[in-house]
Amino acid sequence: MMGPLGLLKNLRFAKLRVAAFMAALTGIIAGAPLSSALAWEGNGTPVPWQLDLPSGATVIGRQLASFHQELLIIITAITVFVFILLAYVAIRFRRSANPVPTRTTHNFTIEVIWTVVPVLILAVIAFPSFKLLYYMDRAEKPEMTLKITGHQWYWNYELPDQKVEEYSSNLIPDDKIGPSQIRLLSVDYPLVVPVDTTIQILINGADVIHSWLVGDLGVQKSAFPGRTNETWMKIDKEGTYYGQCTQICGDRHGYMPIEVHAISKEKFAQWTDLVQHSTAKDKMRDANEKVLGLDYKWMDSPSKTAEVAPPAGASDQRVTASR
Repeated sequence: MMGPLGLLKNLRFAKLRVAAFMAALTGIIAGAPLSSALAWEGNGTPVPWQLDLPSGATVIGRQLASFHQELLIIITAITVFVFILLAYVAIRFRRSANPVPTRTTHNFTIEVIWTVVPVLILAVIAFPSFKLLYYMDRAEKPEMTLKITGHQWYWNYELPDQKVEEYSSNLIPDDKIGPSQIRLLSVDYPLVVPVDTTIQILINGADVIHSWLVGDLGVQKSAFPGRTNETWMKIDKEGTYYGQCTQICGDRHGYMPIEVHAISKEKFAQWTDLVQHSTAKDKMRDANEKVLGLDYKWMDSPSKTAEVAPPAGASDQRVTASR
């Protein structure tokens, strides 16, 4: 017959198991809505108390965010289960409760379970992951092409279908940052693309390996010298989106940001036409000022921020005319 002390121990252990089970069940059930609630509308800029991934401005971006939420639920369930299992073993098989340890060395059922269950979990993760990877690979029917070249330490963009020749996009120095600009993210000549357009992206590197990443657009592709990688995007809503080079490409790796302006097709047609036919000396600046409303007054005086100044020769690679 079990004594009062043993009954009290069993009762406490039963309460612990019930509490742990309820905590795990609550975490799994509440995981999806809580994670969704933490998702935020952003454009790649730092946000106070920022949590989770942005909702995304492309189909791929939203699918990546959704896949992340699914993985978060799976990982949370695994973590809670392992914690409960460890707590159970620590309490159930402690020395005071089991002065004589068991001599069991094999259990066929348990060995099958701990082999099969992880394989099934990996399969649940792998199949949607492979599907998404193939979907991200290339556009089936692209409406336009964007060429991106990574340099140390700036980006070059070219829109061959619109006859917009290659131009450089450099970081704005610290002493030139205005109220509407963001330190270490804003650039002098941003990438301009239309919304609701399937854009084929061809990317390579001119010197070392770079990586073009804009999280809100669901695009991340490495830029290798001597090799052209391909991906695509189709932006749903107008706005300004930011990103950075995610490959450690040198000592000024942190000064290689990405700024993308997604505008309507009508405004994009005006912008490309102005880039080609403007009579201004700096056609790109003229088009950005008139169509995008950007302020370039900061460019009229020399910068004092030497450590983030554009590399030698980079400022000369801007659009001058369309032949």
